[in-house]
Amino acid sequence: MHIIQEKILNLARERNLAGLTLRKIGALVGVPDSPQKIKHHLDKLIEKGLLLPRADGKELRAAARGLDKETKIISLPIIGSANCGEALTFADEQIEGYLKVTLHVLPPGFASRTKDLYVLKAVGHSMNRANVNGKSIENGDYVLIDRIVKNPNNGEYVVSVIDGLSNIKRYYFDSKNRQIILASESTHDLPPIYIHESDKTDYLVCGKVVDVFKKPDEMADFMDAAGKDILKELGPMPKDEFDHYNNL
Repeated sequence: MHIIQEKILNLARERNLAGLTLRKIGALVGVPDSPQKIKHHLDKLIEKGLLLPRADGKELRAAARGLDKETKIISLPIIGSANCGEALTFADEQIEGYLKVTLHVLPPGFASRTKDLYVLKAVGHSMNRANVNGKSIENGDYVLIDRIVKNPNNGEYVVSVIDGLSNIKRYYFDSKNRQIILASESTHDLPPIYIHESDKTDYLVCGKVVDVFKKPDEMADFMDAAGKDILKELGPMPKDEFDHYNNL
């Protein structure tokens, strides 16, 4: 996050920004003569969901994780991508934005535990054959993590940090060889990661994957709509032609 955005966000945690001019906000964050720069960073923070403007314009405040009792919307912190282990510190300054969901979108039992949840954005295709509640983990999907789980069971999907980078993998413990196996489930041939039991102190589990929010397939929707438009232009298929193709 840009340093000016951090300063604005810290200010918004202390006071309502709605009654302040751009110049006043700039002066309070150390940028007194650049109102357009302040507007740019305010817009970015609002776009990320880190600042919440009220509809009547009387309040502009910092977003907070958890349930908003007024709107009934839950804000889940997005703290990075699955190739950025440093973001898994779960500190407020590391939050990149908020994923907003309603209560019934969460898996059963988690509505009362929103403070234990965070979101990562999946990067790459190493888990595109995973099965989390019937859903794979594709590039761009939002992955919901329960940060309380530090000692996973065999077969569970976990987020772990190795060499400073986070990984979403399937966890297995090979008791015979006394080693942890972190397996990819992918259409690509990707080797597992092996960690000996005596090296566990260098291996950090940052939570268990509990659900996946699928990225909207905008291209598929576009192509489907385009296909329907083409069919409308072509008109209905004659019966004899339909029977011909139907019998192939």
